[in-house]
Amino acid sequence: MDKLKFDDIRSAVRENYGKVAGSITAGCCCPDSSCCGTPKDLTAEDISMALGYSGEDVATVPEGANMGLGCGNPQAIACLKSSETVLDLGSGGGFDCFLAARAVGKTGHVIGVDMTPEMITKSRGNAPKTGFENVEFRLGELENLPVADGIVDVILSNCVINLSPEKQRVFNEAFRVLKPGGRLAISDVVQTAEMPEHIKKDMSMHTACIAGASPIPELESILRKAGFGNIRITPKYDSKDFIRDWAPGSRIEDYVASATIEAEKRQA
Repeated sequence: MDKLKFDDIRSAVRENYGKVAGSITAGCCCPDSSCCGTPKDLTAEDISMALGYSGEDVATVPEGANMGLGCGNPQAIACLKSSETVLDLGSGGGFDCFLAARAVGKTGHVIGVDMTPEMITKSRGNAPKTGFENVEFRLGELENLPVADGIVDVILSNCVINLSPEKQRVFNEAFRVLKPGGRLAISDVVQTAEMPEHIKKDMSMHTACIAGASPIPELESILRKAGFGNIRITPKYDSKDFIRDWAPGSRIEDYVASATIEAEKRQA
């Protein structure tokens, strides 16, 4: 894939999620496309609880922060502790950031990064409603994080890294900003079988979190090359039930599944 193609994908993702930020359709990552088949009667809260969040989680964030996007619950594997610094890659409306702020307490710090100006505006607008003063949102690309070296304890992300056409750069940056001993707690989509070419080349499938999914061995190689150790990638095959609704009739559930991705930046 050449540089122009990278830029085409990045521009399409930015444009698409700018529209999502202003959409009232819960759980739909493709508001102008027929590829999004989320049932219309489901709320964002319904979708998030189906992905593993608790009723308390969805009730404690301001309206509009939870957009029903994602493919799992990275909070469930993050084991966040008081006073930790947390970075959320692709922070959207701020849902995971606000939950993380509650977990790390007043002495902790949470940074959300998103490349879509509309999402940053949305999350910054939601922040004062939470009462948390330890959360901030920064505009930036995951391949060029606006975060200093070695200051983060935990990196969260929910179904966003697969949108990047340059995953090696994303994980290189994640490694850079983590402290020694820091860890990844990521929910994302992985490829479980070889995709047909027509799916790989469909830009709407890229923006819908499907075509950019990598096979597990490839992801493991990328993480090792970035410097990570103790790598654990665990596919959740029952996720195929809800992934089927992302693109009805395409049989994408035959090729991808949600997974948890965990790894550590080893102590020097």
